[in-house]
Amino acid sequence: MNDWPEAWSDDNRGRRYGRGSASAQPESPRVMRQVRRGQPAPPGQGAYGGVPQQPQYVDGHGSGGYDDYDSGYNTGQVYGGGRGGGDGYGPQRPAPDWRRRIKWTAITLVTVLFVTTVATYFWADSKLNREVDLSKVIERPEKGEGTNYLIVGSDSREGLSDEDKKRLRTGSSEGKRTDSVMILHTGDNGPTLISLPRDSNVEIPSFKGSESGKTYQGTGRQVKLNAAYAEDGPELLVRTVEFNTGLHIDHYVEIGFAGFANIVDAVGGVEIDIPQDIKDTKSGADLKKGKQTLSGEEALAFVRTRYALAGSDLDRTKNQQKFLSALANQVATPGTVLNPFRLYPTMGAGLDSLIVDKEMGLFDLADMFWSMKGVSGGEGTSMNMPLAGSSGGNLLWDKDKVKQLVNQLNNDEKVTVTGD
Repeated sequence: MNDWPEAWSDDNRGRRYGRGSASAQPESPRVMRQVRRGQPAPPGQGAYGGVPQQPQYVDGHGSGGYDDYDSGYNTGQVYGGGRGGGDGYGPQRPAPDWRRRIKWTAITLVTVLFVTTVATYFWADSKLNREVDLSKVIERPEKGEGTNYLIVGSDSREGLSDEDKKRLRTGSSEGKRTDSVMILHTGDNGPTLISLPRDSNVEIPSFKGSESGKTYQGTGRQVKLNAAYAEDGPELLVRTVEFNTGLHIDHYVEIGFAGFANIVDAVGGVEIDIPQDIKDTKSGADLKKGKQTLSGEEALAFVRTRYALAGSDLDRTKNQQKFLSALANQVATPGTVLNPFRLYPTMGAGLDSLIVDKEMGLFDLADMFWSMKGVSGGEGTSMNMPLAGSSGGNLLWDKDKVKQLVNQLNNDEKVTVTGD
């Protein structure tokens, strides 16, 4: 016999909680407390008139009366899902621990920065072309105070296609020669950048062949400076510079035509103030006077121009100093250093195209660039090697001034000597 109200079925019995319940079982953690009621009213009497006695709930089971509701209904317990909030219903979620979050965010950022820096260092260090062995240089002068870099721009066409050679007007000569030679001294009294004209008259001393290892005795032979490089490469050039100046060279850095143009393009061009209109069919320069940003192609033409200048090679060396300082200043700007989309292409283009000595490190290279930036910023000095005239097309150095200059550099003193 069905003793449930009319239209109710036996399916409503048991553990269901209403017609809308999605499950026949109550949620396990939300079992209702025991509810006991008083004696049922006689049939047909009482407030419910004829409604049969409802089951009592003892942990969700059994039957009982209607009266004396247990205080479990007033506990604030919510049946069913839902997240706790601040209204007192349900479990309370603890407030966020912002100090802990900030701490771990900072630790994560520092870790990522450290790993990126270390990875970048090893990547960059692996790209340096350490090809020059200064241990092969014999009879070297004593090392002085500070650091001396021999910076060489070569006319190497390596890496240039036929189209590039035509566009950059480099010609197609085999091998490579020095297009510019500079000494950069860094120390406590500011950097000094000295250009050694490639037509400088120098003596080729005794030297050890870079390939053969054979020692060649000096005969007092007088040549132009760039002939030393052409004869036996960087090691003989270093040996010749040291012999004719008495200055110890600590590091060697060389860059060719292609590398120079690529670095300039990688930094987005270099801004420079050109003192006069320049038009030179040999270098391809066609530049107007005034401040402007030069592309790699335009920059290469600018630093190679000499026939359109009144002072020929001497004026060209001044333009080279000016441009290299401006380039170093551009590389060291926050816009390049803090922008990975510019920094990595610049480093890649620069490091791939540089040839350095075996002892050269990234910190040495950074010191060189920062010092060149200091020259353009007025913190240092730029000059040509002091000259005393010329003989047979070779430029003669002023020996007294050169000796004084070298003494000041070796002692890391403020340079007072002036050049041409």
